[in-house]
Order: sequence, then structure tokens, then C-alpha cells
Amino acid sequence: MSLVEPLADGAAAEPPRRIAPFRFFGEAIVPVAVSADEPPMLQVIVDTEEEFDWSRPFSRKTTGVRNIAHQLKAQPIFDRYRIRPTYVVDHPVASQSIGYGPLRELLVDGRCDIGAHLQPWVNPPFVEDVNHLSSYPGNLPPEIEREKLAVLTDTIERNFGVRPLVYRAGRYGLGPRSFDLLDRLGYEIDASVLPGVDLTRRFGPDFSDFGPQPFRFGRDGRRLGIPLTVAHVGALAARARALYPWLDTRPADHLMLKAAASRLRLMERIQLTPEGFTLAEQRRLVRALLARGQRVFNLSYHSPSLMPGGAPYVRDAEDLARFFDRLEGLLDFFVNDVKGRFMTPLEVKRRLTGVAPPVN
Repeated sequence: MSLVEPLADGAAAEPPRRIAPFRFFGEAIVPVAVSADEPPMLQVIVDTEEEFDWSRPFSRKTTGVRNIAHQLKAQPIFDRYRIRPTYVVDHPVASQSIGYGPLRELLVDGRCDIGAHLQPWVNPPFVEDVNHLSSYPGNLPPEIEREKLAVLTDTIERNFGVRPLVYRAGRYGLGPRSFDLLDRLGYEIDASVLPGVDLTRRFGPDFSDFGPQPFRFGRDGRRLGIPLTVAHVGALAARARALYPWLDTRPADHLMLKAAASRLRLMERIQLTPEGFTLAEQRRLVRALLARGQRVFNLSYHSPSLMPGGAPYVRDAEDLARFFDRLEGLLDFFVNDVKGRFMTPLEVKRRLTGVAPPVN
């Protein structure tokens, strides 16, 4: 019996990419083939950061973390489904008591895990110019990227009492030395990859060669990468890799071709998040990926979204109520409709590799 109902309205998933090793900035990437007998596995990773206006330039002065107290609003939902979210925290959160205090209480109670989220412009040492290029950690000189992540790692360990093992680069900004740096600092999981997405137009990395599958990296392939869950679905999804770059251009934006393709269900890029995507869209994404054999899913959002006005997705109490409806609706769908399981990133690694991560 199939885990999912047939795709509706001609929705089709992209064909699975060939599971074969490839290189990313020279680093060997080895996709992990997950057996179809495995249950669907979903983890929740929250980009836990300061509030800032995404339409304004990056600023070192934007370090307010009032939104962290609002994270407790989501915890009853996670507790109800026995989910232990991973909060990947950046330096303003990790270094200020109003940031790390509420999360440390959840951590002590065993209700969450803590990882690292490197946002360079608010993470010491402050030596680089602040601009779009330097906002991606992987674009920094290797010694600066290394020192910033070392400072963040040590700050988390000092104020949370645990060493972070899960990493997400700010702005998904992996670079030529990032995987080697994570390996050397002892990180077990990277969760920074947007599979199939090319960010070079915005000064970021090109993830076109990555599929949604987990992958091994590091010396002897002992680290695990778990991409975010994002993919194309729709009648033309099978040709997304060839067609989407033509839609993701300024002339196409001016003509609103991407919006038209999505509205007509020809090709829509959906991410597993309650930010900006409806419950119906997220369900459609999960069904499409399950149909192509995907078993590991990564649900994410930004912590300021839980404080009305803290992020563009949630402006008021009504927006927040809709956000929680989408979040809980997706979790209910995942466990009851597709018979999935909720796991932490480290539990997924143990499940797929048989190797238990170090104990904090």
C-alpha cells in the first residue's frame, strides 16, 4: 500500500538525480542512498537569530533578540508531537542572556537541541566590510571564516553548556573551505544546502549539483549533510533543471513568469516551511518527494517569525495564528497521513550511518 495518495492536478516531481559522488568547491560529496523501506523522517531546524529588516542593508548594530522569548509559543506544538527541535543560534542569541536564557531552559529539560548559525556581520571578529558579498560566510577569507565560527562555537559552549554539532551557514553561505572547517571543528551535521538552487546571482553558492538526499563529507565521509527540503513540482517539474534558470532572471521577474508558472501548476519551487508557503503547497511537496523515493525531510523557519513584526512573514497576530495552523497542519499530515517519524538531525545520522554522535 502506498504511503501517499496520487499527485493531483498533474503535479509531478523532478526525476531523481543520479546518486553518485561529485565535488563541491573540490570537496568530495557522497550522496547517501536511503532505502525505500525506511520510514519518512522529519527534523525541525530553526534559524535562531536577531530581528532585522530584511529590506535594509546588513548592520552590525542590529542585535536585538526579543524574539527568542516568543519561541516558547511553538513549544506546546512540538511537545504534543514529541518533537525536539534544533535551534541553530547565531552570535547575538548565543552571547546575550535574553537570547540564550529561554532556550537553555528548554535544553536542560531535554525539549530541544542547540546548533550553530554563522551570520558574519554580527559575529566577531569584526574585520571585514559589511556588504552582500561578505554576508555569506563561505565568501570570507578562510582564516576569517574559521575564526568567526570558532568564536561562535565557543560562545555557545560557554553559555549553553553543550558543544554544537549541527551547523547551518547564514544565508546558506557555504564556500570553498566550509566543509573542511566543519570537519576540523567537530561538527557532525551540515544543514545549509538548498538542493538544486543556484545563488550565484546573489553572490552565494551554486547548489545545482545537490539533490535532496543526505550526503557524506569530511575525512572518510564521517560527517553528514542534510539539505533543506526544497524542490520543483508541477507538470514541467521533470524539466526544471533546464527551464528554471530562464525563469530566475531579471527580465523574467519583470514579466512575472515565475509567478505565472507557479499559479498554473506548471513548475513551482516549494520549500518545507510555514513561511510563505501554504499547507496545501507543503503537502504537495512532501507527496511529490515521497513519490520519487525521498525519506529525509527538513522543516525550517526563522525565529523572528514567531514575534509579530519580527520578520516579513508574520506582521500581526492573525499572521501568527495562520503560521501555527500551517506548522501544526504539516506535522499532523506527516505523522498521520504519511506515517512519518520525527527525529533530530543527530538521530537521522545515527539511523542512516549506524554511528552514534559524541555525547555532549
